[in-house]
Amino acid sequence: MKITDIRVRIVNNGNDKLKAVASITIDDELVVHDIKVINGKDGYFLSMPSRKTNEGEFKDIVHPIKTEVREMLKEKILAAYEEALKNQQ
Repeated sequence: MKITDIRVRIVNNGNDKLKAVASITIDDELVVHDIKVINGKDGYFLSMPSRKTNEGEFKDIVHPIKTEVREMLKEKILAAYEEALKNQQ
């Protein structure tokens, strides 16, 4: 699996935790939208696209199965986020 494109939209809505929303393209074939960059108490993390169930819980619509893939996504998306911040200034 190769990430062929990452697009990051910086969010300035007064929410201190939500910093950006990203979309990734995988192998120039599949796009995943609405990956959130969150600033948590232990640093930045990704929140995968999710939906609210009838019980009020949020369930991921798409998510990596392997830890290595999650870490690779985090590394690449956070790097793109940092670049977007630089370009914004």
